[in-house]
Amino acid sequence: MSAVATSAPPPTPVEPAKESTGAVRRSPLTRPVVRRLLPLLVAAAVLVPLAALLWGSGDWPKALTVDVKTPLDDAYTWVVHNRDTNPVFLYFLLHLSNWADSSVTWMTDLLETAGWAPVIVVAVLLSWRIGGLRDRRGLKLAGITFIAFAACGLLGMWEATMETLALMSVAVAVSAVIGALLGLGAGLSDRFERILRPVLDTMQIMPAFAYLLPLVLLFDIGVPSALIATIIYAAPPMARLTSLGLRGADTGVMEAAESLGTSPVQRLLTARLPLARKEILLGLNQTIMMALSMVTIASVIGAGGLGEEVFRALSTVDVGSALAAGIPIVLLAVWLDRITAVAGERLGGGSAPAGSPWLHGARGWVVAAATGVVLGTAGWLSLIAEWPEAWIVDIAQPVNQAVGWFTDHLAEGVPVVGGTRTWAANFTTWVLDPIRDTLTATPWWLLVLLAAGFALVAGGWGAMCTAAAAMAGVGVIGVWNHSLDTLSQAIAGVVVTLVLGFAIGVVAARVPLLERMLRPLLDTMQTLPQFIYLIPVVALFNVGRSAAVAAAVLYALPAVVRITTQGLRQVDGATLEAARSMGASTFQQIRQVQVPLARPSLMLALNQGVVLVLAMVIVGGFVGSGALGYDVVKGLQKSQLGLGLTAGVAIVLLGLVLDRATQRSGKRAAGR
Repeated sequence: MSAVATSAPPPTPVEPAKESTGAVRRSPLTRPVVRRLLPLLVAAAVLVPLAALLWGSGDWPKALTVDVKTPLDDAYTWVVHNRDTNPVFLYFLLHLSNWADSSVTWMTDLLETAGWAPVIVVAVLLSWRIGGLRDRRGLKLAGITFIAFAACGLLGMWEATMETLALMSVAVAVSAVIGALLGLGAGLSDRFERILRPVLDTMQIMPAFAYLLPLVLLFDIGVPSALIATIIYAAPPMARLTSLGLRGADTGVMEAAESLGTSPVQRLLTARLPLARKEILLGLNQTIMMALSMVTIASVIGAGGLGEEVFRALSTVDVGSALAAGIPIVLLAVWLDRITAVAGERLGGGSAPAGSPWLHGARGWVVAAATGVVLGTAGWLSLIAEWPEAWIVDIAQPVNQAVGWFTDHLAEGVPVVGGTRTWAANFTTWVLDPIRDTLTATPWWLLVLLAAGFALVAGGWGAMCTAAAAMAGVGVIGVWNHSLDTLSQAIAGVVVTLVLGFAIGVVAARVPLLERMLRPLLDTMQTLPQFIYLIPVVALFNVGRSAAVAAAVLYALPAVVRITTQGLRQVDGATLEAARSMGASTFQQIRQVQVPLARPSLMLALNQGVVLVLAMVIVGGFVGSGALGYDVVKGLQKSQLGLGLTAGVAIVLLGLVLDRATQRSGKRAAGR
């Protein structure tokens, strides 16, 4: 049958398609998109001329602008003057601040007093026990742990690493508890899940900077603000995945447990929670990684640790020092990611590997703890607590020399190709500036209308109202032009990310070897905190908007590639085989079969790319992205909370606009 189908031309399938297309084209108004947009267009035809007549068609009209910076500055001044007398601060916020400060201080003192040798020994044995004392994974994980901690000391970052670990330990513990409790409530109660879902959705699209600003207003710059911001930022994935795991428990197992006469609490403890342990551990993994990312960003408000070292180096364009502090962050991220991933694999496997019973279960923990105490005590007695200065390797100077050589020979003036900084300048001149100028020259009402139209097509009337209100809110708070500047960078970054991500994802879905080669690289890139992406782009492109866009592309690309590859691979193999039997080429299979069937996954990739690019463009304020990112950094550093909070609100509003314009609702996705 395949030979007949191959030898004969396929006019039969094509002609009905033409007739069907023609039938649709007879009445353009019957198209779903046009029908959906028609009420909006009718309303716009009435309201737009009226709005243009009343307020003009240029920038956002001043008559519709509300001064929010002055009240925010006044609020900050009031807080500063009343922090020591107001009951809210004295009897609640002050206690919360003192708890945060004392918890982190206690953990930092514990790690620094213990000394570097006991900390390394305990970390290695802990990793070995989690991976399995008689399992090859345990030895591999122990080796990764030793390399990570030893590198932190060799690079002269031991004290900063302990500060980061102390802040992370407290933040992860509290975030995991809060997230697990919220997820437990959402997993067991439909009403609570409906209430919690929009809160988690909003928190997911909020860039990290948006969490810092209000907490600085309440707790001032310092460790308490950084810790509480990290807890709030890292709790949502634990809550979401815990709820997902509880709701996805096998109904057959739950019915069997109920038939045995167990109480709801017994069913929860003996059936539902064990069935959800993989999702819960994945939530813990995501919480740990987000906490590490937030801890490094929170250095701008006095969190200290490795993030402060990176921030200080980037502010002076000292790439060598930034790299010396960035490498420990990367190694910590890899270690934390691997230790939680291995723990999840072992929990999911169920049974322990064969071997001596003394090396499994509680006895294995006792053996590891006893060994750790003995070796740690010996190390503490024989070695000093601080990392020896003679063992520190200075890489800052050689790296800066290499960057200087690169700048002199490859950044500019290279024949034919021009150089990396030439590329950055051209990208700014020919891409970023035109997009920004086009947006700023577009009438304000048209931008609001476009935001509403895209959101209506993607998510329906609720998304349209949210996007239109958010876009208008950017103008109302008085940061219209700065928001459009940030939006231009986000648009350029999204386009580059989607072109590269979709292209790489399509090829990886068709070539399994490439997908296997990319997997470890994508895993590593997805574990890196946001700050780390700034270091290579500064070395290549110097500071500026192009560097911020390049960092955003690197940050968002792994998620887009992974989601695209997974979506295309999930297309039914029988459908692809049918297309091949009809003589379809590889390009036709991708364009006419895989891409249409994987549309929900591709839309998810688009949404995630947009959200991640916007988040990273804002962090690009540290390397000269300007606009809202610069306003946030300046507001945090100069205590100009009115400027910083206004920019933070604008970032959240832009995030809502982009999210609603690219996130398909469940009904839309199911209907297409």
